[in-house]
Amino acid sequence: MTASHTAAAPLSSPAVRNRQITAGLIVAVIGAGTLAGAWYFQLVVGLAPCPLCLEQRIPYYIGVPLALVGALLAFARRPGQARIAIVLAAMLMALGTFLAVYHAGNEWGFWAGPTACSGSGPAMQNGDILGQLQQARVVRCDEAPWRLLGLSLAGYNAFIAAALTLVAMWGAAARD
Repeated sequence: MTASHTAAAPLSSPAVRNRQITAGLIVAVIGAGTLAGAWYFQLVVGLAPCPLCLEQRIPYYIGVPLALVGALLAFARRPGQARIAIVLAAMLMALGTFLAVYHAGNEWGFWAGPTACSGSGPAMQNGDILGQLQQARVVRCDEAPWRLLGLSLAGYNAFIAAALTLVAMWGAAARD
């Protein structure tokens, strides 16, 4: 192997490379599946997402491609750059965990949520209150429209995002 080849593609052990690829792919595939599930519940089942539901998707929209980039960088024998991408994906999944726990806690009544989608509903102006009520469509953040085994979608998202955080951290911690 020539010196120019090693400078262009730093070598890492196969174990580090495989671990980074595996972690990146797991986060990307399961994260994409989680997004697909959210869209399924919205578009097929008909559960309109509340503002907190939509915010929980943002870490996935950024973290899934980053995890995939991390896996591709590891495949291209760029362990340092792969580590950075995977660490960023882990940070985004940790943010997703926080948002999901916050939302689930709001649904359970452990703490108050945003006033825009929790509590008594939209504020009414003077005038045609009946017309305003007919046009108002607020999806509440503090009511879970669907539960399985006592957990809402936000609760399941908390577990998924936490697991993806751990997987990404496992991949990022790989060293020669």
